[in-house]
Amino acid sequence: MRYAALFLALLLAACGRSGFHMTDISGAMPRLDLHMTRASDGAAVSGESYRGKVVVLYFGYTNCPDVCPATLANLTAMLQRLNSKDVQVLFVTVDPNRDTTKLLDQYAKAFSPQIEGLRGTDNQLADLARRYRVAYSVDAKPPYTVMHSNAVFFFDPSGRIRLVTTDTSDPAAMADDVRRLLRQ
Repeated sequence: MRYAALFLALLLAACGRSGFHMTDISGAMPRLDLHMTRASDGAAVSGESYRGKVVVLYFGYTNCPDVCPATLANLTAMLQRLNSKDVQVLFVTVDPNRDTTKLLDQYAKAFSPQIEGLRGTDNQLADLARRYRVAYSVDAKPPYTVMHSNAVFFFDPSGRIRLVTTDTSDPAAMADDVRRLLRQ
């Protein structure tokens, strides 16, 4: 609970001082560090695999009925506005038991070729979620339920966390912020 309160306090303290549309959390969380499997080819990837790109990190699952597809559609609209190969969206499944690499890859690519599906072991997922304070749970008992927080994290090309949002409804504003990150 203290971490959640600290995170909220940092978010509120950062509001309005940077000129970004999204919330500037520069320095409030760790650099991009992950160890997962890329769904498209089964390759092991890490945060270093994405250095030199603005990385957008989002947690969800392929059976999500509403929030995940809406968020990914908005991120796709942002990518279209940017038209830059230097931006990579990472969609990390919180339901790796159902989201096979094939299913995850098809789902991510249905939105954009710049969206990569990532999955990991239970421990890898828990470590990554803890690192960025993402809450999730899976209850496999009928009815199968999955819960996850809706934060979208933006990292600059050097892997430093810079921005977070839970509202992706303005792709133009997100694209403006990402352009700024690309110039830095």
